[in-house]
This record gives sequence, C-alpha cells and structure tokens, in this order.
Amino acid sequence: MFGLIPFVKAAGRGLGKLFGDDDAEEKLKKEVKSYDLETDGVNMSVDEDGVVTVKGEAASQEMKEKIILSVGNIEGVSGVKDGLSTRTAGRASRFHTVERGDTLSAIAQTHYGKASLYPKIFDANRPMLKDPDEIYPGQVLRIPDLDGGTRSV
Repeated sequence: MFGLIPFVKAAGRGLGKLFGDDDAEEKLKKEVKSYDLETDGVNMSVDEDGVVTVKGEAASQEMKEKIILSVGNIEGVSGVKDGLSTRTAGRASRFHTVERGDTLSAIAQTHYGKASLYPKIFDANRPMLKDPDEIYPGQVLRIPDLDGGTRSV
C-alpha cells in the first residue's frame, strides 16, 4: 500500500523538464545521489500530475525519509507515493511544510517546545540543508522524534 506525502508543486529546486520526460527517473536518481543518499534498490517513476512514486527498499528509515524529501522538494512535484520498505527498522519522523516567516527555531518551538533544539531539525535534514537560515516556504522538512517522542502543540 502506498501512502501519499503532499508537497508544494510551485516550491523547490528546478530540474528543468521533468514530467513527460523519458529520463525523469534518471534525473530524480541523480538529484538524490547529489546528496550522497543511497538509491540502490530504489526505483522511481513520475506521472503527469507531478506525483513521484518511489518503490523498493531503503537502507534505513532515515534514508527512506531523505529520499522522499529530496525528490519531493523539486519544483513541479505535487506529492510522493511512498512504496519503500527499509532494511533496518526505525521510528518515522513527522514532516513539516515551511510557511512564510518560519525559522528552524520557531519550528523547533512548535514541535519540541524549545526553540534551542533547532539543530536537531537541521541535522535531520542534512545534506539537503546546508545552512539553518536557508529554508523556504513550501519546503518540507523532517522532524525526528526527540528522545522517544515529540511534543504535540
């Protein structure tokens, strides 16, 4: 069963023509590999509505989530159908869509109750994030559990 993770179609890194392109899967894999994420055993396909389907097996829950985010945060992608299993178990992260005016500190305050924990979110989104001050509206970020649980506000 595939779960659909929504993304903001107008936000993200542009890769040129992706949809309707015979090389779409290769472009997506190249994007994922540009972050040194492991794609062995992972297949991707793109439909005309901007939905990317990822299938196969990822090395870990963290790798699975980073693969989903690296393809989802591409301009033109409206969602990712998650058909990935993992070789090693792990706790699933939450996803947060950045809104205008958001900072990692504000996001940490919302999810963890403490703004100073923003490095946890920054580290969870490396290597896609290179600077904690460079997030943009529409970007989707991983919000990992904080020592066994996140604070829901």
